[in-house]
Amino acid sequence: MESSDAIAAFAALAQETRLAVFRALVRAAPGGIAAGDLARDLGVPANTMSAHLAVLARAGLVSSRRDSRSIIYRAEITRLREVIVFLAADCCGGNADLCAPLVADLMPCCDEERRGFVPEKIYNVMFLCTGNSARSIMAEAILQRDGGGHFRAYSAGSYPNGTVNPFALKVLESYGYPAAWARSKSWDEFSGPEAPVMDFVFTVCDNAAGEVCPVWPGHPMTAHWGIDDPASVQGPDIEKEKAFVQAFKYLRTRIGVFLSLPLASIDQMALSTKLREIGRLEGTSTPRPGVA
Repeated sequence: MESSDAIAAFAALAQETRLAVFRALVRAAPGGIAAGDLARDLGVPANTMSAHLAVLARAGLVSSRRDSRSIIYRAEITRLREVIVFLAADCCGGNADLCAPLVADLMPCCDEERRGFVPEKIYNVMFLCTGNSARSIMAEAILQRDGGGHFRAYSAGSYPNGTVNPFALKVLESYGYPAAWARSKSWDEFSGPEAPVMDFVFTVCDNAAGEVCPVWPGHPMTAHWGIDDPASVQGPDIEKEKAFVQAFKYLRTRIGVFLSLPLASIDQMALSTKLREIGRLEGTSTPRPGVA
């Protein structure tokens, strides 16, 4: 690698959003992430995301391919390795043997020549509610941030309201979970052949739990995590906001327990039991008759 190439790579990464984008793509390697999903996950406008991806591409750090109507971006792991080798090449008086362990430690998962690349699975999780305006939106925002790049969260409704409850956005923002990207949408958007395949589907309201859901490709694991509807609270705004704060805390607790599960090693039956137990944690709503 020439000095000019290294400078271009460092300059491309010397910006907060581009660094976050590249780290997300490294986590998702070798499969990559659609540009639209990157923009949504990081809360960046689509046109701004395109500009950042173009900078990374010019530096050779990312590449792209078209997949139907989406453009999938992937991290160029070989380029990243070249940058790290460039930094270490002259260390220890130029003794390559002494520097080799340093490079190996820095890139333990990416030495494709010797070990191959073993990516960590990213789980797709859907939160369902009837209106997709409050509880499911909050759950999506919580998992998207707290999942640490290992989860991609979605939400939808059987009969979406079309707008996100402003108290949901206010509470999320106050706890450091900005959700300017959020929108109320139908679960029909996720039933077509272009939709992401879900690993988990959780209903967070009792009405949605009792409705006939779409047939999800991939047969995801499901559970009901019912929370009382904070939007149903009447009275002054301070009481309404208090209800949303309570719902947010219940959801964050459930998601925190979910994130602690050893998903890669636990057997399916035990996992199913754990998911149902999460749905019985403090704050569980009282189901209407006929809803499990």
